Amino acid sequence: MTGTPRTVLFLCTGNSARSILAESLLNHMGEGRFRAFSAGSQPKGEPHPMALEVLRATGLPAEGLRSKSWQEFAGPDAEPIDLVITVCDNAAGETCPVWPGRPIAAHWGIEDPAAVEGEGQRRAFERALGYLRSRISLLLALPDDGIDALALKAIGRAEGATPSARQDA
Repeated sequence: MTGTPRTVLFLCTGNSARSILAESLLNHMGEGRFRAFSAGSQPKGEPHPMALEVLRATGLPAEGLRSKSWQEFAGPDAEPIDLVITVCDNAAGETCPVWPGRPIAAHWGIEDPAAVEGEGQRRAFERALGYLRSRISLLLALPDDGIDALALKAIGRAEGATPSARQDA
């Protein structure tokens, strides 16, 4: 590694659940090798309460996480992004802004735990967190010179991938 962490932007439409989980996970697990952010095309305005609860229950950082627009990361004055990873199928199909830094993009689709209501919701969030943890572990296992679009797309087809992520080529 060159000493400069790679910047990763996790995208989801609402930026309240999966992308928030991924941001916290990579910042924790990456141990300074990566700087993760999350955003959405139509942010909900705040993280889903169950996302924060599951993060805290598993010992992951939840403080300071917020739902934000992807516009914060676009444009000429924004910090360059190295990797853009969509975690929901809707965001993967949207026309994204132009990202500074010409990032590598991939889709890691995971079912939306916020769509589950009632008794099964916590389990859905825990399952999404587990799938994201697995993918991030695979990312962290790559050597710096092995992080490319093909490797990221292969990671996105891991267990728990949505049908569109399994077909992402």
